[in-house]
Amino acid sequence: MMTKNADKKREQMIMFCMDDMVPQNHMLRLIDKAIDWDFIYDLVEEKYCLANGRPSMDPVMLIKIPFIQYLYGIKSMRQTIREIEVNVAYRWFLGLDMMDPVPHFSTFGKNYTRRFKDTDLFEQIFAKILEDCMKFNLVDTEQIFVDSTHVKACANSKKMRKRVAHEQALWYEEELQKEITKDREAHGKKPLKEKDRNDPPSGGGGRADSQEEIAEGAKTQKCSTTDPESGWFRKGEHKHVFAYAVETACDKHGWILGYSVHPGNEHDSRTFKPLYDKIKNYRPAMIVADAGYRTPAIAHELLEDGIEPLFPYKSPMTKDGFFRKYEYVYDEGYDCCLCPENQILSYRTTNRDGYREYQSCPEVCAKCPSIHKCTESKNHVKVIMRHVWEEYMEMAEDIRHTLGNKEIYELRKETIERIFGTAKEQHGFRYTQYIGKARMEMKAGLTFACMNLKKLARILENRASKTPEFFGFLRFLVEESLYVEKWCWKQSQHQLCLQSESPRL
Repeated sequence: MMTKNADKKREQMIMFCMDDMVPQNHMLRLIDKAIDWDFIYDLVEEKYCLANGRPSMDPVMLIKIPFIQYLYGIKSMRQTIREIEVNVAYRWFLGLDMMDPVPHFSTFGKNYTRRFKDTDLFEQIFAKILEDCMKFNLVDTEQIFVDSTHVKACANSKKMRKRVAHEQALWYEEELQKEITKDREAHGKKPLKEKDRNDPPSGGGGRADSQEEIAEGAKTQKCSTTDPESGWFRKGEHKHVFAYAVETACDKHGWILGYSVHPGNEHDSRTFKPLYDKIKNYRPAMIVADAGYRTPAIAHELLEDGIEPLFPYKSPMTKDGFFRKYEYVYDEGYDCCLCPENQILSYRTTNRDGYREYQSCPEVCAKCPSIHKCTESKNHVKVIMRHVWEEYMEMAEDIRHTLGNKEIYELRKETIERIFGTAKEQHGFRYTQYIGKARMEMKAGLTFACMNLKKLARILENRASKTPEFFGFLRFLVEESLYVEKWCWKQSQHQLCLQSESPRL
């Protein structure tokens, strides 16, 4: 039998409670139960005038709007407002009833520009949620996993220009120069002259000044005219785009501990320091990173701070048919290198990059039967480079061979890699529609905050659901023990009575 009354209830008037319309196991209800949002008032109090002006929108509701966007991976703020208009759970989460008007989609953008720009508000929100996770003893910072992912910038790949690629200052440069000077003095060499560094640091950041003159022969790089702070990113067969690199750290349970945002064309080893300054306060015993972080500077920094670096094996970059670098043995006692033919390569100098150069004797190499496997230089000279911090790399290699560390490194795919996959598939982290590094930091902070909070809400809900079962089982054990004790007492009393009534022989 066919029924045709589908539209009879469209104009029906019903009285209902907003709280009854949201299921008890809805994610927003679990999140609202897991955290007290009043901490936002303390964070934004100084950004509002207490005496003048008309009443503003509730700051908590203002922060919850983009939180909904990143939690459900909605592509834009305009679409988020449309979803809030028709979604009862969203209205309940924001504290709106069915008749309350929803804020305009530009409201958050205007408040960001006038109040929250150039502040660390969103990083504080991320830190507060992470602190709540730590209060429940859910975070384990003994082993921290570090990696970076690229987020496509809101920039047309065809709208670009060329600009001068200025030399980028290294975060460890000052300490490295001291080590180079010390090493050269130990070898009887004069200190190197200071290099002029008047150029600003390069990378993606900076203004797109179209009037900049490019000298002939100068090294250039691509710069977006839409988002100059992004960087030109290319990796393997991927499409070349402007992007941002988001370096992230997490523990072995998948809790996000910190993040930093950089242009997409900067190498991981150069952008490691800002993230490391945030996570070293957790005092980890080990930091697990991929091959992009396997550099002498990072190994030196971690080991000097008492942290074990765990890097993967990296195959040599030598041409096929030539001797590998590890086949040239370094003799620490005589400070020289020995080639596979047992010939000596003597120390020559220490260059500006921090590498000691060990050079062979051209007369000996010219008569060597294995020279075709050693070098192709016209003067028959083989040069071996060894960094002044190479011993730290050797210590890191020993850590890699330690029993059990291989299994620890394999946890990367279950921790940091899974975080990136979840963020891109479920929370709209594959690309950004914001322009500028500051807004990208806001997006990263709120996205990672909502991922931690979602995980915390589910764990607390599972604990709450198991609590009645636990107390029920505990009550059963108590009743059972009381019953056994009472039964045993009755049995003992009965035996005593029988003994007293039995005739004496």
